[in-house]
Amino acid sequence: MENAGVFLFLFLAFIVLILSFFTVKQQTAAIVERFGKFLSIRHAGLHLKIPVIDKIAGRINLKIQQLDVIIETKTKENVFVKMKVSVQFKVIQEKVYEAFYKLEYPHDQITSYVFDVVRAEVPKLKLDDVFERKDDIAIAVKRELNEAMTTYGYDIINTLITDIDPDIQVKNAMNRINAADREKSAAEYEAEASRIRIVAKAKAEAESKRLQGQGIADQRREIARGLVESVDVLNKVGINSQEASALIVVTQHYDTLQAIGADTNSNLILLPNSPQAGSDMLNNMVASFTASNQVGEAMKRGNEKRIEKERKDAKPLPPVINPEDDNEDDADE
Repeated sequence: MENAGVFLFLFLAFIVLILSFFTVKQQTAAIVERFGKFLSIRHAGLHLKIPVIDKIAGRINLKIQQLDVIIETKTKENVFVKMKVSVQFKVIQEKVYEAFYKLEYPHDQITSYVFDVVRAEVPKLKLDDVFERKDDIAIAVKRELNEAMTTYGYDIINTLITDIDPDIQVKNAMNRINAADREKSAAEYEAEASRIRIVAKAKAEAESKRLQGQGIADQRREIARGLVESVDVLNKVGINSQEASALIVVTQHYDTLQAIGADTNSNLILLPNSPQAGSDMLNNMVASFTASNQVGEAMKRGNEKRIEKERKDAKPLPPVINPEDDNEDDADE
């Protein structure tokens, strides 16, 4: 019996010893109470407590946690949107007592504040402004939560608006508006590109015409200079200017025929064209030059006769009396 009692005593002592030790994980705090009253806060490591008298009332997670809140609210244009707000928070290590004893359901408390701030800020904005100013809304949520939750031992690390989901009909309308705007921009760019191409083509054609005209003018100037030199050469050998001009024209006529005949694919026909065409052209030109000279001489003689007749028919002008001469005669008398 005595051995049994000793064994039972040792067994109970072992159980009490085991119950006297407990461990706390890293980034965790344990709340120890004695007879229901707060005793201490134990952090990571191995700790000792009095069995039955002391108990672990709870454990607080000191890691950064995230709470996702889905909110449905409306904008200034009465467009309903669903927003997802992610709140990152943690328990302040120096305020574990407040986090455990002052706040029963921290997630619910944070959710309530998020709803309150978002539904106060979003109705002031249009739908486009909600997308553009989502960071401002997140900052407002964080500021409001920090003011409220710091008292309870919670630190708000960050708040993020991770999703803005308007009604499906509103999204379709926004997509159509965006598509129409892009089509308008594309049409404007295409019109501008077409205008630039037309202007560039017109400038190129104008420059080409200018250079072509300049080339033709230079060509004609050189031809005229060559004709002048040819006439001078022919004049030196006793051929007058009329005959020289006719000879040059006939020569160019035969040069043209030679150039046309050199091209095997040419289908140009000169009318009239005969072996006597060159001599006929020369005779006609000489005759026209002679007739032109005769007409010029006749017109010159007619002008001279007309001028002589006008001179004879003109009446003599009366003598001009100088007033000074009359004054001198009066003075002599």
